Amino acid sequence: MFIRIASAACLIMSANAAALSGDLISEDAADTARELMERGLESDTGYEIVRSLTTEVGPRLGGSGQEARARDWAVQMFTGLGFENVRIEPFEMPYWDRGDIELRIVEPFPQNLFASALGGSAATPQNGLEREIAFFDSFDSLRESPDDGALEDHIVYVNDRMISTQTGAGYGPANEKRRFAWLEAEARGAAAVIIRSVGTDSHRFPHTGMVSTPSASSVASGTHSQAVIDYLNAEHPDYTERRVRSSIPAVAVSGPDADQIERIHESGETLTAHLSVVSGWRGMRQSGNVIAEIPGRELPDEVVLIGAHLDSWDEATGAIDDGAGVGIVTGAAHLISQLPRAPRRTIRVVLFGAEEVGLLGAFAYAQQNTDDVENIVLASESDFGAGRVWSLTSGTSDEGTVFLDEAHRIIAPLGIIRGERADRSGGPDIIPLAMQGTPVFRLTQDGTDYFNLHHTPDDTFDKIDPDELAQNIAAWAAIVWLAADSNVEFRMQDE
Repeated sequence: MFIRIASAACLIMSANAAALSGDLISEDAADTARELMERGLESDTGYEIVRSLTTEVGPRLGGSGQEARARDWAVQMFTGLGFENVRIEPFEMPYWDRGDIELRIVEPFPQNLFASALGGSAATPQNGLEREIAFFDSFDSLRESPDDGALEDHIVYVNDRMISTQTGAGYGPANEKRRFAWLEAEARGAAAVIIRSVGTDSHRFPHTGMVSTPSASSVASGTHSQAVIDYLNAEHPDYTERRVRSSIPAVAVSGPDADQIERIHESGETLTAHLSVVSGWRGMRQSGNVIAEIPGRELPDEVVLIGAHLDSWDEATGAIDDGAGVGIVTGAAHLISQLPRAPRRTIRVVLFGAEEVGLLGAFAYAQQNTDDVENIVLASESDFGAGRVWSLTSGTSDEGTVFLDEAHRIIAPLGIIRGERADRSGGPDIIPLAMQGTPVFRLTQDGTDYFNLHHTPDDTFDKIDPDELAQNIAAWAAIVWLAADSNVEFRMQDE
């Protein structure tokens, strides 16, 4: 349980006791930010938003009917809270459906395993397939293995473990196998690939997630621009030279079942498994981004954009990923909207569609709003669960950096340190904007336990701590208000 760092009175006293070192934030603006923090710590609006989304909509896979219901829900929610310019910006996307799965060990010790098809996985033949498992300790060992026919018609298994960190730094290395193990296995003639789930828990819940990144299928279908292809090629030079939709089944097993496979392998016995998957691509569907605004009182064409993603994987209700983000950014913006006067600049809340299947909504937003991108003065996304914020990072101009240094001193009583000043991430859905030079900040959350739940059936509303969510909303409301009420130039001049 998160213990509130300071009461409302203590927040005011501690903030007034420390003089700001610069002059980019007026005392009036700082006082308003502190007021927003106090109200944020007491508000339950964000918590109720997460409750409503996860209860009334539930799972909402990109392109599904459930995601369409979520967009309608979001429009009603924004309208009911009094936001302006509420709208849906639709886009087309390729739709992948999970279907049923069965995985069991046939030899030497017959038993069922808990598994989940990875997003983009191909199906097995109708009656499934039964093959010997080729065991690899790591994705690197698979990638470095010779193409000598030894894996022909086998099921490849990759056993990388993920480490738990506050920052989630273990996710990137561990996630390589989820994204690209099928490519390496297929190239060597394997019939299927199984991976240890990309997670840090010991529960029997497999972690799903998309193969390839950010979206192989969207590149193949022409959904995205050359910028996306360039981005892919920069990370993986041979990526678009290969088939960009999985042509072999790709599944993840839960941590305990991965341990079981490992123990059987260590016994020296030949391991044979039966796998049946019926997932596949089902044509084009519609998704969309839902947008709401607080128009600026003096500079309405200048926009501070804050976002979260509205979709979730289909095996849970998407509470931490990313219902929490929806509640955080909407709750913070709603607090600002209740002030006696609007900020100088417009605050735009974007709930992105189809993030889980490849940042499709993010790229669609950037493409559909090309002429408006330069008007976005600062952007960020909340998409790392509901843990408390512990660090403010940013990637802005020198003036913007000094401004955020001053802003940090206001939110510091919430237990937040000033982090990296050259962080250009901003959040997954901010990537397409950051690629075009949009300045970013991020309120980094404690992710120590995030990957216990991430992409599993265990991602449900009961995992949200209302006090930790309130601390997020307090910090977001203060920072977003300060940025939107300023006339600071955050964009770097060489961009």
